[in-house]
Amino acid sequence: MAKYVCLLVFTDTGIKNLRKTTARAEAFSEKIKSHGINILHTLWTVGRYDLVHIFEAESDEAAATFAYTLSALGNVRTNTMRAFDIDEMKVLVENVQTPFDLLREGS
Repeated sequence: MAKYVCLLVFTDTGIKNLRKTTARAEAFSEKIKSHGINILHTLWTVGRYDLVHIFEAESDEAAATFAYTLSALGNVRTNTMRAFDIDEMKVLVENVQTPFDLLREGS
């Protein structure tokens, strides 16, 4: 399954209900499994973002549904991005062509 990173910021509602954040995270993590999402890590952070979810999804559509569903609950706003592990990155880098490579192929 593809991996994603979701950066979250509490809304006013989310911060007012801060004491329930861990219970909400656990409940959401269990519920979302039936939609093809596996949350690998949930981390609370200090700084620009309040939480980070690292998760796997069966498709980009499932990942988008995850982010929209999470935002629709009203406690957080999300910023979700596709992530690549080292093995996936090796394949991507192998296929990268520099301008020099493209010129050499054209000669």
